[in-house]
Amino acid sequence: MSPRKIAIVPLHEMTQGQEGDVFALMTEKQELKTRDGKPYFRVGFRDNKRETSFPVWSDSPWAADCRDAWTPGAFYKIRAVYRETQYGPQLEIRKIREVTDDDRADGFDPGMCLPSSRREPSEMFDELLDLMKQEVEDASLQQLVLAILTEHRDALLEGAAAQRHHHTYRGGLIEHMLSVVRNAVFFATKYTEDYPDLTPPLNRSLVVVGAALHDIGKLRELAQLPTGVEYSPEGVLIGHITLGRDIIREFAAREDLAIDPELQLRLEHLILSHQRLPEWGSPKPPMTPEAILVHFSDDVDAKFNGMALIFEADSTPGPFTSTQNPLRQRFYRGENS
Repeated sequence: MSPRKIAIVPLHEMTQGQEGDVFALMTEKQELKTRDGKPYFRVGFRDNKRETSFPVWSDSPWAADCRDAWTPGAFYKIRAVYRETQYGPQLEIRKIREVTDDDRADGFDPGMCLPSSRREPSEMFDELLDLMKQEVEDASLQQLVLAILTEHRDALLEGAAAQRHHHTYRGGLIEHMLSVVRNAVFFATKYTEDYPDLTPPLNRSLVVVGAALHDIGKLRELAQLPTGVEYSPEGVLIGHITLGRDIIREFAAREDLAIDPELQLRLEHLILSHQRLPEWGSPKPPMTPEAILVHFSDDVDAKFNGMALIFEADSTPGPFTSTQNPLRQRFYRGENS
């Protein structure tokens, strides 16, 4: 009798109790102990839409291999049974080995294990540049923002916007920047029309450029690694808000980019105040009309994407999600979900 053939399935499509062969990226291996002192490894595996994290106990048949051979950042072919538990998705491993070149014939591609934006990053980058050309009337601000974006194009196409809470995937940063700019264009248009006698007038160009550059410091704060998004030493010690202000100053000091000192000061304030609260990282609250609009353009996009990611990842039955998410709270999907 020939051995039973096991189907190759995407990890994110597996259902409770299903056995299958999956290709996955190992994202985590931590050596820990229980409260009773029992040693174990906590390991993580993921594809582009689902992450699992579970213990490998010291008496498991996989304990020695886990300790000696399993490597975070490596791709694996795993035969396992999928389980939904109160601690989140887990795998009962039956077989495991590192991926080989031969696995490409069965559909393996590294991109299938790396979360990424639903849109092509290069298309979003081009759309962002077009908006800067269409919506930014101030020539010096337009020249500045186009220079910064163009010089950092490659990094923007790859970068994530955050480690945990929103846009936590390849292309997430450019997706977030574009969305915030679209919000900012709407707000700037609305409030320019609603307050035509505002003194000084709302600077539409400043709002749009501040929205585009509000998170530019994340290019130096975050590093995109095979195991996920990690903070750089600069990110930990300084943070993206100050790093973003540094980038503005570096470009503004170039001889080919002339920007009025008052305009530069206002732009730097948008960067420094866009998260509003000290506990969120901002050294100053929004103190100009433009800064208020940039803050809320950013805030609503980050929060909406974070909730959307929770709905996408959570498969808990019933009308509510579980609390196993970055915000540590339940969200309501509805009685018919």
